[in-house]
Amino acid sequence: MTIITSIEDLRVLAKKRVPRMFYDYADAGSWTESTYRANNEDFAKIKFRQRVAVNLENRTLASTMVGQNVTMPVALAPTGLTGMQHADGEILAAKAAEKFGVPFTLSTMSICSIEDIAANTSKPFWFQLYVMKDREFINRLIDRAKAARCSALVLTLDLQVLGQRHKDLRNGLSAPPKLTVANMINLATKPRWCFGMLGTKRRSFGNIVGHATSVSDMSSLSSWTSQQFDLSLSWKDVEWIKQRWGGKLIIKGIMDAEDARLAVESGADALIVSNHGGRQLDGAQSSIGALPAIVEAVGNEIEVHMDGGIRSGQDVIKAVALGAKGVYIGRPFLYGLGAMGEQGVSKCLEIIRNEADLTMAFCGLRDLQHVDRNILLPGTY
Repeated sequence: MTIITSIEDLRVLAKKRVPRMFYDYADAGSWTESTYRANNEDFAKIKFRQRVAVNLENRTLASTMVGQNVTMPVALAPTGLTGMQHADGEILAAKAAEKFGVPFTLSTMSICSIEDIAANTSKPFWFQLYVMKDREFINRLIDRAKAARCSALVLTLDLQVLGQRHKDLRNGLSAPPKLTVANMINLATKPRWCFGMLGTKRRSFGNIVGHATSVSDMSSLSSWTSQQFDLSLSWKDVEWIKQRWGGKLIIKGIMDAEDARLAVESGADALIVSNHGGRQLDGAQSSIGALPAIVEAVGNEIEVHMDGGIRSGQDVIKAVALGAKGVYIGRPFLYGLGAMGEQGVSKCLEIIRNEADLTMAFCGLRDLQHVDRNILLPGTY
């Protein structure tokens, strides 16, 4: 494929180049995948009002997210096992995001470590935190994020229990991965990926292995992880983490107006309307479907972001029109990474920027300050 015109082109290429178990890990939803599909389908239902004969000179998508200047209101979402889509994947994605002028968010469950990203970038990035039972490990993670000059902490609240993803079970995805005959045969068809992985030392969970008590290698990671997600997580823990962190705090996983109010009361700087990309509660509302009620519930008391289902610049503009201050892309940049490494992530961002710019222009606007529900066709959102 020599001409890449859309995120779908990147997805097709990534599927050819990334081993099945890791491609499916990124692309799958839980159970029947109904929420995964709804995230995309509900965006498609929203229609624009096209306007003509207006001045479209000097257009800009520049904005801010939690006080940070961004070239467009898009951040790279925290995604686990990013370094298994492509060797050193988190480093490559962070470098692409930095060059483009948008935030990169490193997952707790990343392959490359916090220190790896800090050593390979020159500007602050964001770090996503899962709450584990081992509070001393959490303390050390927060201290490491501070030492790396992370400018925001993204606290994910919707993974106290793990949603069942059928494709992961069928593929034998585990830590370390199960090398079944089917997986070995599939790996043999992905020589580009294999050579890349042979050329890097980063093949474990860099934020955990060697840092968490009793986790010295991949064989001890799986049992530790299964015991560590905290079923007793509460808003008191959120308040403790905010105090312990002391910087910008973003709450991820809000899908209910009542929880949005609690996020405001916690003192967080922003919340992310998110159903974890359809990977947790199957049968939940789409993120874009939940966004308007949450925006209405919190007003201007907290910055509202969203993720889930963003596949184009048009989706970005639709989310902003419905009240989002910014959006996050996970699968789109993973497709780009799996397809072409850092160049693919850059291509993903270019596609989204160009689509967002053209869409804003066709709606008769030159900047995001004037993007609101008036650009959408009534009855379609």
